[in-house]
Amino acid sequence: MNSVPIALNKAAMRKYEDLEVPCDSILATYVWVDGSGINLRSKDRTFDFIPKTHKDLPIWYFDGSNTAQASFDNSDTFIFPEVIYHDPFRRGNHIMVLADTYQYNYSPTQTNHRKSCVILCEKSEVEEPLFGFNQEFFLTTADGRPLGWPPGGFPAPPGPYYCAIGANKIVARDLMEAFFRCCLYAGVKVNGINPGTTPSQWNFQVGPSPGIRAADDLWMARYILSRLAEEYGTVASFDAQPVPDWPGNGTFVYFSTKDMREEDGVLVIERAIDKLSRRHGVHINEYDANNGADNARRLTGKQGMPHLRDFTAGVANRNCAVRIPRQVSEDKRGYLEDRRPAANADPYRVISIMLRTCVFDE
Repeated sequence: MNSVPIALNKAAMRKYEDLEVPCDSILATYVWVDGSGINLRSKDRTFDFIPKTHKDLPIWYFDGSNTAQASFDNSDTFIFPEVIYHDPFRRGNHIMVLADTYQYNYSPTQTNHRKSCVILCEKSEVEEPLFGFNQEFFLTTADGRPLGWPPGGFPAPPGPYYCAIGANKIVARDLMEAFFRCCLYAGVKVNGINPGTTPSQWNFQVGPSPGIRAADDLWMARYILSRLAEEYGTVASFDAQPVPDWPGNGTFVYFSTKDMREEDGVLVIERAIDKLSRRHGVHINEYDANNGADNARRLTGKQGMPHLRDFTAGVANRNCAVRIPRQVSEDKRGYLEDRRPAANADPYRVISIMLRTCVFDE
């Protein structure tokens, strides 16, 4: 059960914002994925130095029994700092630290997919893979109703809202503008945002970036978005299908290798799509946080999405599982878009299975 939101007087914080933090004190927020594989947790601490790299930061720990990552009688769970970002909430020299989680015996927790992903990315460096993500999500009230939907009813059918303008079509543009700016300040490589196909749905795009960077940036972007939504009194929902029979939420992945980006690379793209078709079921199991159960609600063959049981591909066809963009088809080089991952997919799992299938021919 979720807590009941309490409307605090946020203006009261203003008289503390100009309090000077000692110049030798750095506030650091450690951020990690909890045992759900979907939600993020964070805790803060003070340092008396400015770290130059993540290796300057200490390993920390938390109570894993409250995050579904440890038992009560052996609850200390380690967080290893991995990536440092600038903190857009505190600014100055303060930082946010993306971390991954380890059990008491220093083995990865069940939702630490970063460690294995890093190994695969390092093995595939010769292929120079690039990844990008298009993240869809809904903004909702605390009790899960899409923001801006009429009380007890539904808005007009999808269509007028995509990339639209106007108060009768768009919800929370100011929040998304703040999100865009916060990400760029933090060092997250967000390259675009746009309103989605229904009121309260938005998209943002991360990448393209080499190796692990796109996945790291996507997780930190999700954290920044959720923190901002908290300040605005709303919730960022990455549920794959928040409302039955309406468009759902995905995390479309863009993928290319060096050979795909070179002359006649479209032939390499087509071979990769053939490999993806032969491992459709394996990918579906990796493409949401519940091993395919969430995508079973989303990939129904309706609302411009493919059916879960079918693998399809096409040029400029968003009804397909895998799309070759029109420009890629004309240039005969570029990248492919896999539209199957759900909004709550772990990007480390997505990158790993893409490399295993398309690069390592598993």
